[in-house]
Amino acid sequence: MKIENIKKEVIQSNFPKSKTLQSDESQGVRQPFLQKSYDEKAKIIELPEVGEEIVQKLDVYQCLKERRSVRKYAKEDITLKQLSFLLWATQGVEKMVGKNKKTTYRTVPSGGGRHPFETYLVINQVQELDKGLYRYLPLEHKLLQIQVGDFSNQVAQNSMGQKYIENAAVVFIWSVVPYRTEWRYTINTPKLVLLDAGHVCQNLYIACEAIGCGTCAVACYDQEKMDQLIGVDGQEEFTIYLAPVGKRI
Repeated sequence: MKIENIKKEVIQSNFPKSKTLQSDESQGVRQPFLQKSYDEKAKIIELPEVGEEIVQKLDVYQCLKERRSVRKYAKEDITLKQLSFLLWATQGVEKMVGKNKKTTYRTVPSGGGRHPFETYLVINQVQELDKGLYRYLPLEHKLLQIQVGDFSNQVAQNSMGQKYIENAAVVFIWSVVPYRTEWRYTINTPKLVLLDAGHVCQNLYIACEAIGCGTCAVACYDQEKMDQLIGVDGQEEFTIYLAPVGKRI
């Protein structure tokens, strides 16, 4: 695809053109679920309640001023409470509203409140958790254990060999389910999804800064291999962004 077409179809606004299109929402199609289903017999981990006592820097100005991309991490565990805070800061649900409570107010903005992301985690050094692959359940604020094992080297290799990722305590892997946004916004979906991903990752940066951790946004990865790692089909759901997290040195 030529760069000119990418600009028009992905980056530029198509809202005037989309007025001539009927969205699935306008045709009465049922709203897609805001969280993937899961096997209720699977291992579910309760996450600690989030409170400001976990925060080391309450000064927003200081967090913004000192925000950096961090690629070197201390060989220390992060606590389950710290992980709980980071998950809440990036996708946490504050309130469910609307008919049948199908709209969520979260700690991050999203076009039309669609929140098209799922959060997967490669856990390497988190207290009280086995190494392995997990998925965050934002509606319940819980963790779903997918598979136990050491995936730290694999996620680094899938990120085009960026070795520092292997040393992170946890790697956030966000996937996108485009139809959640497409249901309402049709051809504007790519633009909105990309903007929303930026909102999520910036919240992770600031939240990390507040608790003495660091992160670095990663958009360079092997799409097929990363999708295989988290177990998604690459069509209806696929990896869109990564961010390793660890204690600052």
